[in-house]
Amino acid sequence: MSMPVNSPVVPAAAGPLARWGQLARLVRLPNLLIIVLTMALTQACLLAPEQPLAALLDVRFGLVVLATVCVAAAGYIINDYYDVKIDAINRPGTLVVGQAVGRRSAMMAHLVLSVEGVAVAGAMSRVVGLVTAGAALLLWGYSARFKRLALVGNLSIAALTAASVLLPELLRRTGSAAVWAYALAAFLLTVVREIIKDIEDMRGDAQHGCRTLPIVAGVARSKWVAGLFLLLLLALVSGAVLAAFGQGEWRMALWLLGTVLGPGAMLGRQLLRADRRRDFARLSLLCKLVMLGGVLSMLVLGR
Repeated sequence: MSMPVNSPVVPAAAGPLARWGQLARLVRLPNLLIIVLTMALTQACLLAPEQPLAALLDVRFGLVVLATVCVAAAGYIINDYYDVKIDAINRPGTLVVGQAVGRRSAMMAHLVLSVEGVAVAGAMSRVVGLVTAGAALLLWGYSARFKRLALVGNLSIAALTAASVLLPELLRRTGSAAVWAYALAAFLLTVVREIIKDIEDMRGDAQHGCRTLPIVAGVARSKWVAGLFLLLLLALVSGAVLAAFGQGEWRMALWLLGTVLGPGAMLGRQLLRADRRRDFARLSLLCKLVMLGGVLSMLVLGR
């Protein structure tokens, strides 16, 4: 017997570990941990390298991280809420909303987490509160409409990714150029990955009336658009590598060469050759690894 659509819990046979696993999948726990890591490294390595521990233990920073995680989790939940039918085609083995969690419960969780996140962020800073409120609205708009439009959804998610890097700076107002450079790099790489994901998910998206870039412009043109953003990223990182060498920061230069610039060039080469769904799935994973390398470079810069 199939599970009712509005059932709020996992099947009775599932144990506690299975329930927690479903919830972790619903809110994309690994992605939330990466957001926390990114904000922590931004705070400790870029904004307060002289007193990193004190900066991390700052209550206001901790509450901004909590607010960001709440809004991001809410975004993942509402995205699954709107994508039940599409995900049944693109990722049938990962469905949570409509099976493990009822749609009504998912919508309520989205609203509670969004309101909580915006309220906490607003209490810390008016600017941070406005950015967080804008992110919550953008996540809802992305899930409901923007992701189905060519490039609009890609740019929306990229802007949200960059915002997670910028929030600690917006709270402290240090004027750090490095934070803005990292945010720009995150924006460019996220656009690349989102276009690759759209190519990977073309089949399910097309069956539900989505007008993503590969559906509208074709796979070949979409690859060139992704390649353009990748070239901009590689140019930005190349400039950072040259600047690091010029300032004698050879550890930073070598790290960026080995974990970002080199893999990024490999990503571009493989992007040109990719023509199957599994090829684009591998490229999406490679984008994640490049982003992780870029995030961890803050550790090297902060030393």
